[in-house]
Amino acid sequence: MRNILFLCTGNSCRSVLAEAYLNHVSTSWRAYSAGSHPTGVVHPMARKILSDRGIDVSNARSKTWEEFSQPDAPHMEIIVTVCDSAAGETCPIWPGHPTSHHWPFPDPAHFQGSPSEVEAYFLEVFEMISRKIDFFLENQVAHDA
Repeated sequence: MRNILFLCTGNSCRSVLAEAYLNHVSTSWRAYSAGSHPTGVVHPMARKILSDRGIDVSNARSKTWEEFSQPDAPHMEIIVTVCDSAAGETCPIWPGHPTSHHWPFPDPAHFQGSPSEVEAYFLEVFEMISRKIDFFLENQVAHDA
């Protein structure tokens, strides 16, 4: 089992969506998520988007990336930041880690609109994330073969 950590600022939406989705679709990767300044709560719409797709959210929680920098933390093979740099966010940095990627996605937590518009936007971002993860997994299989 290989470990991957998705990092963002608040750890309430994008990184949680990525963690839950990857854990749902992969048997060779174990995903985790964290934030540099966690909100302390998973956004309710992120929970809804995942639950509506049959993805387990029972263990989803907003947590600090420092949890994964402790000596007893799981060893991460890959660190992925998911902050949308175009929005001016400060993405957490994983010092000294040899393998890192930046997959910028817009932050649906800041989207304003009617409830149905907010849900549609969350779904749009989730679909971006799931397509990127599917692409990543396909390339990992080809790379490992």
